[in-house]
Amino acid sequence: MKKLFLFLALLGFTQQAFAADTKEMKDVPYGDHPRQVLDFYQAESDKPTPVVFYIHGGGWQGGDKKTNPKPYLDKGISVVAINYRYVKNAVEEGVTPPVKAPLEDAARALQFIRSKAGEWNLDKEKIGATGGSAGGCSSLWLSFHDDMADPSSDDPIAHESTRLYCAAVNGAQVSLDPKELREWMPNYRYGAHAFGLPNLDVVMEKRESVMPWIKEYSPIEHVSKDDPPIAMFYGGEKPVLGSSPKDPTHSGVMGLKLKERLEEAGVDVVLIHPGVEKPQYRNATEYLIEKLSN
Repeated sequence: MKKLFLFLALLGFTQQAFAADTKEMKDVPYGDHPRQVLDFYQAESDKPTPVVFYIHGGGWQGGDKKTNPKPYLDKGISVVAINYRYVKNAVEEGVTPPVKAPLEDAARALQFIRSKAGEWNLDKEKIGATGGSAGGCSSLWLSFHDDMADPSSDDPIAHESTRLYCAAVNGAQVSLDPKELREWMPNYRYGAHAFGLPNLDVVMEKRESVMPWIKEYSPIEHVSKDDPPIAMFYGGEKPVLGSSPKDPTHSGVMGLKLKERLEEAGVDVVLIHPGVEKPQYRNATEYLIEKLSN
């Protein structure tokens, strides 16, 4: 056994990477950075399983991939939970803008998962993303962004699609544009760190120069009619457009505006927030299980 683990270590793995029953794999690298790792929880099935792709929150500045996969595993759905580079790691590496690192890491992790579909018994078409706050924003960005697959790349993982089957998010940000965010909620102040700037007032001052970044990394800017079904869940107070909510960073006001854009494009969308009577789904887990099980 010791010789086996020594051999695996020489291949870049560790004893910690494998659970005893081989149904879990921990800290599997999908890139070279220490935070570019994921956990894989395999559902028991004699056919390829759908996948829940979990992106943790924390403002792209903190947080970890630890999650509870059991509700999905019980329904025959495998789970992948990822870590990714924080914006501070991006600054250290000279990535511009810093938000590019966590978002493109999510895309790369998704491609890596698809490259493992045969080995891990996965249905590479049925992948649903989820996460809260910044993890929700990343999930929405993947949901709406054009496919980032590169068929001409020498890297076979880059050939894989970055498109999703569905997504269900909690308290997600939908835009990084300070102008529209403050039109929706005058007290909005979150997100300057995504561009390496000290506060949202500075982003406002530099808005025209950073507009290419705003358009590239704001989920709402990528909405189109071919996007997958989306569910958004928000807590706190009932959202009112033009109000100043207690927690604007996670306010359902953003959900109202994204729902409006999605409906205009003809995309299937569910929005649950305080004030919605008889909600169709209690939470993101219920939504993902229904969508991925059909």
